[in-house]
Amino acid sequence: MNKIARLPILAATCLCATVALHAATTYEQAYVDSYAARTGLPKPIAVVSPDVRGDYSATVVKVHFVVDATGTPKNISVPSGTSDDLASALRTAVSEWKFEPASLNGKPVATPVVLPVKIVSS
Repeated sequence: MNKIARLPILAATCLCATVALHAATTYEQAYVDSYAARTGLPKPIAVVSPDVRGDYSATVVKVHFVVDATGTPKNISVPSGTSDDLASALRTAVSEWKFEPASLNGKPVATPVVLPVKIVSS
């Protein structure tokens, strides 16, 4: 399986623990829920938004990593030219994510992922 998964997300610039989209839903939970019915991709089951400054609002960074067969992100990288503090925040946040890994013939497999992250103000 040599397919690269593309998982878009909006990262909120907020120092609070979560930002409500409505009643009891957070950006993070809405993102996880959006993958519930999708097949053939690693499915995020727990995500953490990066803790970034508001002046990064509207910045888009493509984070590259591999979701291994246990659902853990590995080999997390961001493009060169990304500011050190933004790159560090993105790597830290993604390292805390957990996935249901993709499967091939019923067995979990490692899958490369490109995650476009757009920083939005909350």
